[in-house]
Amino acid sequence: MARRTIQIINSIVNYVVLVIIVALLGIASYALWDSEQLYAAAQETNYTAYKPSVEDEGMSFKELQAVNQEVFSWLTVYGTQIDYPVTQAKNNMKYVNTNAEGNYSLSGAIFLDCENSADFSDFNNILYGHHMEKKAMFGEIASFLDKEVFDSHRYGNLYFEGADHGIEFFAFLHVDAYDSRIFWPNVSEPDRQAYLDNLLKNAIHVRNIGVCAADHIVLLITCSPSTTNGRDVLVGRIGNEVFEDLFSSATSSGGNSPISVDRLTGFFEQAPQLATFSAMTLELLLMLLMLLLVMKRRELRRQGKRTGQGQADKKITHEKQVAVVGGKP
Repeated sequence: MARRTIQIINSIVNYVVLVIIVALLGIASYALWDSEQLYAAAQETNYTAYKPSVEDEGMSFKELQAVNQEVFSWLTVYGTQIDYPVTQAKNNMKYVNTNAEGNYSLSGAIFLDCENSADFSDFNNILYGHHMEKKAMFGEIASFLDKEVFDSHRYGNLYFEGADHGIEFFAFLHVDAYDSRIFWPNVSEPDRQAYLDNLLKNAIHVRNIGVCAADHIVLLITCSPSTTNGRDVLVGRIGNEVFEDLFSSATSSGGNSPISVDRLTGFFEQAPQLATFSAMTLELLLMLLMLLLVMKRRELRRQGKRTGQGQADKKITHEKQVAVVGGKP
């Protein structure tokens, strides 16, 4: 009786462990799926159809504005996947978790500080966006820490009021999220030079383009992946000169569809994450397989014991029968 009870308890424990492993595998799979959905919602390709162009005279952009009237601009950083509509609300919280179409989304949207003017007429204009993996939203800002990236990605474009305006990037900074000397939109005229001097003084990389207090600058700000309260800041000067996007010149062999050379590295940056998840999944599957083998082995042992006991009982019975028969007069 005691042995039977132990066997039942062992079976229950085995099945409980099996359920836990299957549940963990399910949770891991859901987490990957949910993460992929989040990144998919943040990809710039979701808004490509709305991007203003000379050919359609901004009609596609107006379609997006009809969906969400708080969309007023379009930001492009050449050679990156930063190619998004820009929004502005009455506060700086709305577009933290609302996309450019006005729908709830954890990826949010690129938005201008609520204290800045929508025509970018302020001295310093601050744009915010989430740092996300797979180069979504402002996920590539951190890459400008690399001097080679900073040197090779000099230009961008800002579309507003029906026209393109060039951006020439001249500084990259890593600052604290509570640094009021940086997070100070619409700096008044007497303080502009001091603000600019502070930017250049604390910049990790600087390009001398002759920027001055009379210019209009834009700060692209996002969370830093390297520090808890850190922020990465890419700073550029807004001007009427529109720069050519040299990164979009590569084309496919068919000569029809453009291919961004800079984006070809995306798969390789995702490879470590995919490898980590694959290793975790494989480990869980191996654990599940080992558990099943152990359970099967125990079951075979129990069957073997029962078979052996049955055969032993039959042998004893047979011997008794032989003894009885042999004992007849």
